[in-house]
Amino acid sequence: MISVIDYGAGNLQSVVKALHYIGCECEITNDREKILCADGAILPGVGSFGDAMDSMRNCGADRAVKEFIQTGKPFLGICLGLQLLFEKSEESPGATGLGLLKGTIRKIPNADGTLKIPHMGWNSLDIRKHDGLFTDIPQNAYVYFVHSYFLKADSPDIVSSQTEYGAVIDASVHFRNIMATQFHPEKSGKVGLQMLKNFKKMCD
Repeated sequence: MISVIDYGAGNLQSVVKALHYIGCECEITNDREKILCADGAILPGVGSFGDAMDSMRNCGADRAVKEFIQTGKPFLGICLGLQLLFEKSEESPGATGLGLLKGTIRKIPNADGTLKIPHMGWNSLDIRKHDGLFTDIPQNAYVYFVHSYFLKADSPDIVSSQTEYGAVIDASVHFRNIMATQFHPEKSGKVGLQMLKNFKKMCD
């Protein structure tokens, strides 16, 4: 069973639909005990960094996420769910994230106004770690992004893939049992479904 963590700010149904499609049992919940008992956990997210963190703290999901990660079981953050793993974001000055990983969340630069912000569309990945989520995923595979802010990780060692859109974007990270993607696997066709199958296999 995989817990899809509900803190009132996530696009949960598309994730659940994709998990069901690959034959994965899942449950939408913010109940701490259910999350901790799950074989894996997914933290989706849409919206702003500060509001999402307020929602997480109000329902106790911040503590549940930290406790779950301490179990060593597989954890996946998606889109805003990646950004929340870090300490802060330019989107919400003064707001503090979960602080589980080190890096900065920056606004996509667009000084000459030629880029469309938010970035919405398909980009290819420069895959750095060909295991975990990226098992059997070809180099330069295309995935779907929707975001205005991006991660610049402090350590390149945790970066599992990158892409470019106005800047070099750390598109995903993998550190111990923590995996997270700026892109949406659940909206990335066969490639994204394979990533979710890889995550399911790690949870089994």
